[in-house]
Amino acid sequence: MKVISFFNNEKQLIKKAANGNRDAQRTLYNLHAPKMLGVCRRYLKDIMQAEEAMCNGFLKVFKNLESFRDEGSFEGWMRRIMVNESISYLRKEQKIVFTEYSEEINDATYSPQDSDLEVEHIQALIDELPEGYRAVFVLYAVEGFKHQEIAKMLSISESTSKTQLFKARKLLQYKLKESNLYLYGTDEI
Repeated sequence: MKVISFFNNEKQLIKKAANGNRDAQRTLYNLHAPKMLGVCRRYLKDIMQAEEAMCNGFLKVFKNLESFRDEGSFEGWMRRIMVNESISYLRKEQKIVFTEYSEEINDATYSPQDSDLEVEHIQALIDELPEGYRAVFVLYAVEGFKHQEIAKMLSISESTSKTQLFKARKLLQYKLKESNLYLYGTDEI
């Protein structure tokens, strides 16, 4: 016996979920939760915190479904909610601090092509960044926000956003080069 999907169209699924249909909401959650958890995880080191932010984000998604006007992608709309929820979580926990990184960063040039590192290792290096660096780096480099938008979202100046991004990149370059030295025992290629 062949099972026929009740919700073959995302627009129809969204409409039913907006009307309170629990099956439609569950289906939307199951379709998008893995990707949205990934979004939250970029901002929050701890997986439990990322899951909490994602769940709170989905509560907001379902509460505000009627405000989705089908202008742009539904996934993009949800992603924005998840980013905002993750940043709110950082603010609530007072984890987002914009500070100077105290370790000396060697200005040696580094090219990402020089690395054979896995995505998980790179995520671990991003997790090691100070909270302010990480938030700005992810918003800019991963999510594609402009400095003006980042400044507004994080309640900082545009120049602070640019400085945090510059320092995050330098620190990541340093850590990536350091990782390659550890993996291969030399900096000669």
